[in-house]
Amino acid sequence: PTPLADAYRDLAATIVAHARVDRGAYTKLTYLTDRIGARLAGSPALDRAIVWAADALRADGHAVTIDPVQVPAWRRGAESARIVAPITRDLVMLGLGGSVGTPARGVTAPVVVVRSWDELAARAAEVKGAIVLYDVAMPAWTEAHGSGYGDVVPFRGGGASAAARLGAVAVLMRSVTATSLRTPHTGAMRYAADAPKIPAAAITTEDAALLARLAVDGPVQVTLTMSARQDPDVPSANVLAELRGRERPDEVVVIGAHLDSWDVGQGAHDDGAGVVHVMQALTTLRVLGLVPRRTIRVVLFTNEENGLRGGRTYAATHGGERHVAALETDSGGFAPRGFRVETHGDAAVRARLAEIASLLAPLGADTLEDGEGGADISPLTEAGVLGLGLAVDGRTYFDIHHTAADTLDKVDPQALADGVAAIAVMAYVLADAEVPLVPTPTPAP
Repeated sequence: PTPLADAYRDLAATIVAHARVDRGAYTKLTYLTDRIGARLAGSPALDRAIVWAADALRADGHAVTIDPVQVPAWRRGAESARIVAPITRDLVMLGLGGSVGTPARGVTAPVVVVRSWDELAARAAEVKGAIVLYDVAMPAWTEAHGSGYGDVVPFRGGGASAAARLGAVAVLMRSVTATSLRTPHTGAMRYAADAPKIPAAAITTEDAALLARLAVDGPVQVTLTMSARQDPDVPSANVLAELRGRERPDEVVVIGAHLDSWDVGQGAHDDGAGVVHVMQALTTLRVLGLVPRRTIRVVLFTNEENGLRGGRTYAATHGGERHVAALETDSGGFAPRGFRVETHGDAAVRARLAEIASLLAPLGADTLEDGEGGADISPLTEAGVLGLGLAVDGRTYFDIHHTAADTLDKVDPQALADGVAAIAVMAYVLADAEVPLVPTPTPAP
């Protein structure tokens, strides 16, 4: 028996039918990508995106709140990389977010190619004074395991400090992708407190393979030049909008995405698609005249990519409120497949979520998988809030992730609309169910 699903079956069908033919999300995404484009935290473009999002939400009839957030202001500047021996050839590169720059004349040093942490340690004597290349290949996507992103990305995040402890002068990272047309992928890196700060950049998989082949035959030298810098923190903001609940307005279901992107491409899939998913889901419910028992709150987080300040500030500001659930969409605008869920081991809650997800079978979005809901909602889920993340057909996501190729033409309008439908149904039932899926905690005094 599925009493929860049965109670909402007709309503869910109405929401899905409306959302699937609506192109409001794609219209919004077109403006965000083509008119504003890349919007790194601390940039004027992100400031414009914040104003645009607030105006668009108000135009759709929603009450909007702007929550101030201080964010880091990392600037890429001019950058280049070049093989200078045994051949001369330019490398296609992108500095990693948060990296320090090089001296004005760059850094020229021999390259040490490693493919694991163990190999880095074993070659410690060679690493001193060298540029370390982490030539760690990301495995191809499979249905059983998805992407291998989580297996490889630690080298991007912590590789600079690990090499710096051994005396390296810079690091290069094979781009975190299994498919490349000589396109470099940027992303965040971090410095450990116990290691010198050295420059870090991503190069294409093709160029990483070239360097590795050359290194087999003898010494290879590269010159890396980066003018990256970290400026003082600057003001930014989270954008909040609500469909206020009719009976229990102080109980909240968050549907969120991050408004910032990296400074290359248009941030179309990451996470422009998520932004318009949640904006249009809220608008869909309002247009249909659906007012749930509890409040549904859109949160467009700032600074997910290189600091998570938006998510942390939201939790600090609103964490004491009664959050029934938090749903994040940050996997791209591809066809929805279901949800990743963080139920904190509660089998009964998972079973009830499966009931709700069954309403999305016509979309092919009825699967549930255990996993993290998302980075921005993690401060809430770590405090015990039920967490969900939209799961999509992401087999091609990491082909363009964090690259100049993350542009609007990669987004299918129908898949995007289907994602809106899935989120709108899940959010509405979570907010409207007479008995909440989990006991609603009393806020701390």
